[in-house]
Amino acid sequence: MAIPKQWEKLIGLTVTDADGDKVGKVGQVYLDEDTGQPEWVTVSTGMFGTRQSFAPLHGCSVRDQQLILAVSRQQVKDAPAVEDDGHLDEAEVTALYQHYAANLGPAGQGRAEDAAGDRYAGRHADAEPGRGVPQGQDTDGAMTRSEERLNVGTESVPVGRARLRKYVVTENVSTTVPVSHEEVRLEREPVTGANRDAALSGADITEAEHEVQLNAERPVVTKETVPVERVRLATESVAGEEQVSAEVRKEQIDEPEVDTRRGRER
Repeated sequence: MAIPKQWEKLIGLTVTDADGDKVGKVGQVYLDEDTGQPEWVTVSTGMFGTRQSFAPLHGCSVRDQQLILAVSRQQVKDAPAVEDDGHLDEAEVTALYQHYAANLGPAGQGRAEDAAGDRYAGRHADAEPGRGVPQGQDTDGAMTRSEERLNVGTESVPVGRARLRKYVVTENVSTTVPVSHEEVRLEREPVTGANRDAALSGADITEAEHEVQLNAERPVVTKETVPVERVRLATESVAGEEQVSAEVRKEQIDEPEVDTRRGRER
């Protein structure tokens, strides 16, 4: 197999097929029980990488931090649904070999035909120290448990528009205006020595007529436009709270299962 000697660094690499199409990322490495060499890898596929599909390492290569498979992206997506639980039983191995038989050479085709027992019991690469540990992790026999956490922030988004408009209305305004007018009245005065000459200046008996102009005030209405106030739109920030929720994933580690037939934990 054309894979690097430090095959434990396969975990986490981007996986592509021979045509350069991205398949996903390496999740785990499964080992050949007899040789201890990597035989299968799980690849995260599907929406958001939630599905783990098994792909053979036969004929693969590593280039530019990418694992290049000898099978196509579609083959990996169509691979049998096998539980990524750290062990491949006989039926699961047979199903995988039958699916990839055309890409595994004569030995693989023979395996698919023979459906030989559980010689290829798979194990997670982190089941034994120094095998299949994630890239950059020391080979100290420990595994890392990770979990997702929410990072919540805020962003400003437009939610509406406010418009300021003015228009003209007509209303009736009433007010009281003080006015005055002239009225006529008769003033009589007796003839005395002071006015006797004025009283005798005319003929003795005559007809006469005297006229007086009468005046009155009336309301006069004029209009003028005057500014009364300035109006503008302003915004203010009002604090509040909103409840947000989202699904997060986290890894759980089960208690070790002891395989008494092999005398080892897995």
